[in-house]
Amino acid sequence: MITLSAVRKDYRSSAGDVSIGPVELEIPAGGITALVGPNGAGKSTLLTMAGRLQDLDAGSISIAGHDVATTRSTELARIVSILRQENHFVTRLTVRQLVGFGRFPHSRGRLTVQDEAMVSEAIDFLELTELEGRYLDELSGGQRQRAYVAMVLAQDTDYLLLDEPLNNLDMKHSVQMMRHLRRAAEELGRTIVIVLHDINFAAKYADRICAMKEGRVVHYGPSAEIMRPEVLSEVFDTEVQVIEGPDGPLAVYF
Repeated sequence: MITLSAVRKDYRSSAGDVSIGPVELEIPAGGITALVGPNGAGKSTLLTMAGRLQDLDAGSISIAGHDVATTRSTELARIVSILRQENHFVTRLTVRQLVGFGRFPHSRGRLTVQDEAMVSEAIDFLELTELEGRYLDELSGGQRQRAYVAMVLAQDTDYLLLDEPLNNLDMKHSVQMMRHLRRAAEELGRTIVIVLHDINFAAKYADRICAMKEGRVVHYGPSAEIMRPEVLSEVFDTEVQVIEGPDGPLAVYF
């Protein structure tokens, strides 16, 4: 379980002063939880605080009973892995070398036979086997994004925090990515918290949706409960209708 208690964060951005919280939230273990909301709602900030990439001004966050602020980095890295939006490696790496970085909390840079096996499993799971010897700058955007997700998967943590992994992906590759993440939740038992901009992807692939607005959680629950016109219209400040599609509810914007 991920528990956020009275979490607050105040900072200045290019858009002005930003305040997050207070946030009270419990995300159960298992499945996919999507963080949705308009730009500037605080989704990425909340995720990076949970991954200890940003400090809290107040409150606490615990993951699987471990306080994020006080747990040793080496121990926390075996519990939770995080993928940020900004993935820019300055050195030229192959897919396999990149995925190998995910094993650093276990190997400290010296990959064992077991580490190599975990790297291979992650590469195979994301269907990158034929590309593992290719350099990242030789890949398409979708292939490169899968390689980064394979890296956090290879870290072999129960909890994965993903900040907009569909960013810059076209429709086809976005669907492929979400299918891989759905499989990771179901077949590998991972708990995935993901920031998404497309509410329909959240509706189809996530078990729960946490809707944020102006730094606060305004709605949270099973996806079907959030996919209601009055809820989405409030969250996104625009008229939204919800229709029943072949695989469940779909949001239509006006």
